[in-house]
Amino acid sequence: MSFTKSLLKAAVITCGVALCATPALADVNAKPFTVPEISGWKGGAGKFIPTSTSRIITDAKDPAAITVARMLSQDYTTLTGSTLTSAPGEKAKKGDITLKIKPNKKANAESYTIAVTPEGVVITSPTEKGLYWATRTLLQLSELSDDLSLPVGVINDSPEFALRGFMLDCGRKYIPMDYLYALVNAMAYYKMNTLHLHLNDNGFKYHYDDDWDKTQAAFRMESSNFPELTARDGSYTKQEFRNLIKYAASKGVEIIPEIDFPAHALAFTRLKPEIASTGRNGRDHLDITKPETHEFLETLLEEYIGGEDPVFSGRRFHIGTDEYQGDSLTMEQFRGFTDRYITFTKNHGKEPVIWGSLTHAKGQTPVQSDGVLMYGWSNGYANPRDMIKQGYHMVSIPDGYVYIVPAAGYYYDYLNNQMLYDNWTPANIGGTVFTGDTIKMIEGGMFAVWNDHPSNGITVKDIHHRVMHSLPTMAAKTWSADKVTVPFEEFDAQSHKLSEAPGLNYLAQYGLEPKNVMEEAVVTPGQTMAIEEIGYPYTVEFDIVGGNEQLGTKLFESPNAIFWLSDPISGQMAFSREGHLNTFRQNILPGEKLHVKVIGTNNSTKLYVNNKLVDDLGISWDYHAEGNSKEARRKIAHVRTLFFPLTKADTFNSQVTNLKVQNFVSE
Repeated sequence: MSFTKSLLKAAVITCGVALCATPALADVNAKPFTVPEISGWKGGAGKFIPTSTSRIITDAKDPAAITVARMLSQDYTTLTGSTLTSAPGEKAKKGDITLKIKPNKKANAESYTIAVTPEGVVITSPTEKGLYWATRTLLQLSELSDDLSLPVGVINDSPEFALRGFMLDCGRKYIPMDYLYALVNAMAYYKMNTLHLHLNDNGFKYHYDDDWDKTQAAFRMESSNFPELTARDGSYTKQEFRNLIKYAASKGVEIIPEIDFPAHALAFTRLKPEIASTGRNGRDHLDITKPETHEFLETLLEEYIGGEDPVFSGRRFHIGTDEYQGDSLTMEQFRGFTDRYITFTKNHGKEPVIWGSLTHAKGQTPVQSDGVLMYGWSNGYANPRDMIKQGYHMVSIPDGYVYIVPAAGYYYDYLNNQMLYDNWTPANIGGTVFTGDTIKMIEGGMFAVWNDHPSNGITVKDIHHRVMHSLPTMAAKTWSADKVTVPFEEFDAQSHKLSEAPGLNYLAQYGLEPKNVMEEAVVTPGQTMAIEEIGYPYTVEFDIVGGNEQLGTKLFESPNAIFWLSDPISGQMAFSREGHLNTFRQNILPGEKLHVKVIGTNNSTKLYVNNKLVDDLGISWDYHAEGNSKEARRKIAHVRTLFFPLTKADTFNSQVTNLKVQNFVSE
């Protein structure tokens, strides 16, 4: 009998019927905590602790298992600082971790088993993706253990829903490619397998002097056929996007790209005014009756889903089709338009994905449902019971539950995690709850960040803070649904102990307990600091003796921000990030001795001088009309948050001493 088989047999004896034959019941390991929660656990006694000689064993003839083993080896070292060497083709010995892919068409493709004994670990799955998810569980168990040990027992785990995802609006606000990679890594660590990227959109006209010509609009992809269409303030090349899709797939994450039309289409009509609607809808609607509109769209889409090496190489493509307005005749035309582009997408070998709009767009014109995935976001736009009766498979993404619109004053700024954890599953689409066989028509659930107000000062760091606030909760509920057993308070506390992903600290946070993160007795110009930045909440303080500083003198900078001793315009202390300059009511005079303290949270940046509050740059609001009218409520925020930059000190003449960086607010 091989060592691996003996481990499996030992696991069955330890964790099966004879569970309490040897160890006392009190010695049996309780179900370990992970996010998402493991669905099946049989506890044994004791633990397995990898040693310096432990290896990851795979079949030398199984390239998929070898790939997963190499990723596990790298991530384990990154996460723990210890080494697990990948050893394909070697025989398992005591202390090893064995990975095996065992095809089984009847099993859930993402399921896996982890059998842990004191002598070693055996991980099996029917697929490469399931095996990869198992290694995420192993990494989380290691991260939450003081000695990197794994509890003896057998994990049998599989998801309740096949699609577990997140949608990000890159159309209204450009999201840099490096963040999309970070986001993929974070999602993969929590077994979230779908990232939807909304690649074009526009702002609301009333925020831009009620003028379509001034209204923000962007298409984020490089285009060879329409070069002027590509947004000038940030876009993705075709090869960048191909690379992202490939990388995400290696992490078990499917990218669903969306080109949204025939509404939300101001970027298109700005390029080609002749295809804009001339009705009451305005220029962000396409005229869906014109041949020129179809010629443009089909030429555009062909560029991304056509050819032998399509840019959008994944199996799904989202064609938008949401919030198109019009009379009954227009809705009939819209239904035919939707069906046309479903067929167009299928003819290019892609599974079409659409926003649910067919209750709003009532009519007799048929819209095919076979092989079409519909997002259930608003029951008024698409009644989910009717849509399922018509044959649509659904994604649960109800706006009143899972929509984040940062600092907008409507929907959520941060999701209500406890409500979602205690009361929501993907079987709940906007309050309509499905049971029994009907649940099979629901592919899964997602949450979303919509950047409706692209000029409000919200940064990518602010977006990520909101994403990570809810990613563990949404991972738990889309994987386990109503089968979660850990009370929310415990879940919330424990999940905060996990990393964003191995090697990922995009939130720039340093521990849960309050502490001094960094101290420097003297800061010299050009000095490289110990950390790149610190995210909120934080306190940064220092003593300064003012020198003769020119306009535009920086104190600290990072790739994401600058903290100015003398800003380029007014000579005041200030900070800038993502094109926004935020100025404090404080300058520093030559020879002046000050104690400066900056406190940052997720809604403000405060400046204290000599222990007195000088300026509180919190959220302010602009209103676009007076009185109590609907227009008056169309407010927009100015958000002035800061991940404090610390990558390096710049060139300055002042004397800076006693720098202290803390991961908590000290007022």
